[in-house]
Amino acid sequence: MEINLISDTVTRPSKGMLDAMMRAKVGDDVFKNDPTLNELEDKVAKLFNMEAALFFPSGTMANQTAIKIHTQPGDQVICDKYAHIYNYEGGGVSFNSGASCKLVDGHRGMMTAEQVETAINPPDFYHSPLTRLVAIENTTNKGGGACWSFKELERIKAVCNKHNLGYHLDGARLWNALAATVETTEQYGSLFDTISVCLSKGLGCPIGSVLVGSNENMQKALRIRKILGGGMRQVGYLAAAGIYALDHNRNRLSEDHKRAKELGICLTNCDWVKQVEPVETNIVIFELDTALTSEEKLVSYLAAKKISIINMGHGKLRMVTHLDYTKEMHDIVLASLKAF
Repeated sequence: MEINLISDTVTRPSKGMLDAMMRAKVGDDVFKNDPTLNELEDKVAKLFNMEAALFFPSGTMANQTAIKIHTQPGDQVICDKYAHIYNYEGGGVSFNSGASCKLVDGHRGMMTAEQVETAINPPDFYHSPLTRLVAIENTTNKGGGACWSFKELERIKAVCNKHNLGYHLDGARLWNALAATVETTEQYGSLFDTISVCLSKGLGCPIGSVLVGSNENMQKALRIRKILGGGMRQVGYLAAAGIYALDHNRNRLSEDHKRAKELGICLTNCDWVKQVEPVETNIVIFELDTALTSEEKLVSYLAAKKISIINMGHGKLRMVTHLDYTKEMHDIVLASLKAF
């Protein structure tokens, strides 16, 4: 039995999802004639109580499109030093938008309104880049699946309003944050100018992210997506997977969170583990006591048992639970960790 805990992107479509995909009515989305994709976009827009939505083949393309909507070449984006848009999108902020990132030294990928205010460049000081956008990631990947305080997000929104800044949410794992907290999609929709949400992380789709915002911004996004090569034809087959995921796979995310927390407790009780980041959702990040073992030894030991985890570098290892990670697999992983 192969047990893959590298990411929640490793899932395969379930039989129910595959059936929905095969039954999809499709058309040519470049001409906006794919009825199933139109249904998905309308569904996601309504979830967030926003005017419009646009489907993307990847979360990176959705985020990069949003950044380009809000900025001009030479502008600056404020984000945490752990932010996905800075660390894991291939330098796309500079390549695609000609913008730079002002990195904030937050806590587990989360910055405060005061830190954001301090990071804003004076608009009349032409020697520094013009601050145009604040970008948030929820949950935080490098922060171990941490969930932002919604009150802090509201305080940051007030800073954005005060300085006339755009406000973008990289919500690749927002579904996990929503499952772990009391906020709603509508509350997030009222706060941000643009939000990207992923369907292939946590929800089990093979491909796809959706960007939501105003009609004006989504019209801009449509043009930018075309420039980036993201125009798609009979993409309703993928949209059907997204609709199925939203209808069937959101409520079960708490199961992933429960298993991740049990993994975290198990690791905390292992004397060869130096530290485990607090586990709030489905990501477990931990560091080893290098006096007792090494990342290579643990990864090799688990690989021999057909268990895959990821070495993030800088002494950090990561496990991510997901819908294809069963109770049987979970019991094997727990036993293997205890036996190491």
